[in-house]
Amino acid sequence: MQSFLRVSVALSYSRRASKITQVFNLKVLSFSVNHSTLTPRISLPDRDYSVNSEVARSNSLVTRLCREGNINEARHMFDKMLERDVVTWTAVITGYIKCGLIAEARRLFDRTDAIKNVVTWTAMVSGYMRLNRISEAERLFEAMPMRNVVSWNTMIVGYCQNRKVGKALEMFERMPERNVVSWNTVITALSQCGQVDEAKRLFDEMPKRDVISWTAMVAGLARNSRVDDAREIFDRMPEKNVVSWNAMVTGYAKNMRLVEAFELFEKMPERDLPSWNTMITGFIQNHELKQARKLFNHMPEKNVVSWTTMITGYVQEGESEAALKIFMEMVRDGRAKPNEGTFVNVLGACSDSASLGEGQQVHQMISKTVYQDMPFVISALISMYSKCGELDMARKMFNDGVTSQRDLVSWNGMVAAYAHHGNGMEAIKLFNEMKGLGFKPDDVSYVGLLSACSHAGLVEEGLSYFEELTKDKSIQVREDHYTCLIDLCGRAGRLREALDLVKQLGIKSSSSIWAALLAGCNVHGDLKIGKLAAQELSKKEPENAGSYMLLSSIYASSGKWKEAARVRSEMNEKGLKKQPGCSWIEIENRVHVFLARDKSHSQSNLIYSLLNILHAKMKKIGSESHFDFLDDQDFSVS
Repeated sequence: MQSFLRVSVALSYSRRASKITQVFNLKVLSFSVNHSTLTPRISLPDRDYSVNSEVARSNSLVTRLCREGNINEARHMFDKMLERDVVTWTAVITGYIKCGLIAEARRLFDRTDAIKNVVTWTAMVSGYMRLNRISEAERLFEAMPMRNVVSWNTMIVGYCQNRKVGKALEMFERMPERNVVSWNTVITALSQCGQVDEAKRLFDEMPKRDVISWTAMVAGLARNSRVDDAREIFDRMPEKNVVSWNAMVTGYAKNMRLVEAFELFEKMPERDLPSWNTMITGFIQNHELKQARKLFNHMPEKNVVSWTTMITGYVQEGESEAALKIFMEMVRDGRAKPNEGTFVNVLGACSDSASLGEGQQVHQMISKTVYQDMPFVISALISMYSKCGELDMARKMFNDGVTSQRDLVSWNGMVAAYAHHGNGMEAIKLFNEMKGLGFKPDDVSYVGLLSACSHAGLVEEGLSYFEELTKDKSIQVREDHYTCLIDLCGRAGRLREALDLVKQLGIKSSSSIWAALLAGCNVHGDLKIGKLAAQELSKKEPENAGSYMLLSSIYASSGKWKEAARVRSEMNEKGLKKQPGCSWIEIENRVHVFLARDKSHSQSNLIYSLLNILHAKMKKIGSESHFDFLDDQDFSVS
């Protein structure tokens, strides 16, 4: 009988894929105040106030070249100019910073003949902050001969963007003069790091607020689960824009108050794309896929976030075929191009449905885009090929990537692929190679590794790696790790050892852990421990028919037919039915689907005749003990 629990590394990848998906959908689900409104921009002057008209004309051309990114041409013209002013110097320095050439900008800035003003200094400070070179930004800021409010705001924004909220607050307190951007930036940063009470205190102290101030406070309260407080602020707003409405709708949706979110959505005086995307994401998060699709169909326009959100929803609900159909609709529509998140989710759908043909087509599409070398996409391709049985192709995908570009997700994906196919030694070899190259394993790495050891029967190796995991205090040992460990011992017949481990966990032992132990008892016919595991599992999941089926199987394999029948009868009295097993195979672009005891296939007579022959041969070679509990009518042609 097939094991009730397959502790497959597919679980680890799907969990990681879910995280990836969340990252790509943050634009849809999470509201944050648009930092472009708060950040002091490195801007080139629209007007030139140079006294010399020839210098003014040259400055205009230099500024245009810098804006267009033609920094080399701008520098060439700069060097040819016989006379320059502060506008000239600031334009080229800022142009270098915009192109990411901070060293070139600094060399020009430090020249003895450089003409600089507060804008030039502020541009250099902002450049260092954007590159997370905070110490250099601080030194330059302190050396400034003159500062204005934009200079101070640049430092505050830089600290906030680098998650140094304490330093941002210190800078805010030092400011001789503040404007609304100063207040908005600090309030937003405090809200995002959970200090919402401090943010509210500053909000109440603001001498003057704009719509961004109010919206930042609404979003901050909602983000920190204080949605009723957020609504109170929202209702007090003297004016609201579409971003304000989106923030409140998002707050309700994130806090699982979908009815209120939708009521507010319907009241919106105007909606933009984020409004629709936010509401669709709210429905999907609350498992209201039909409502999400209905709203999606009524959208006046869709972008890549809209399509990807729907694809993600179907994948998360296990409707892989529907996810693939949505993707094809997106491709046919043609107005929104798939991005990295789209491809990761679509490949996840191909993996879940073992749709190799569709996966290969998606791979061909990816190969024509800039996403083909991105680690998340490569990991999704590795998983897709692995789950579709193409392990060699999965390894090729891994090997083709430049070693320096591989991230931990790629390594975990390949370890997962070997585990999925029972290649334990290859998984261990790859895991050790990964560590040798300086990658630190995470919780997902160990799920894959322990699963590989379990599937390959490498008990001692698995126990050794589990001990290594528990000693690493930087990784939290979670349920999946314990489940893998119990499955490892159970498959190897070390059921007493597995039971002792479960008892050590105490109340932490979950249904998946007891299910793994029960599955091991079924394989090795341990009735005593099997009964205990089944009892514990039925307490945690009383509606789970699988535990009854496994216990019945254990009784039957021990020759206790009455007990087996009693368990089956008890299961029937409770109205529990085991979901029929389902498998499918693709032959010549046609997918053939089979359910247990299904005779609807056009060649069912031939198939069952062959199964009957195979069953008879297997019994002859000594496999009777594994098939005694199978009903002969399962293989009958009728």
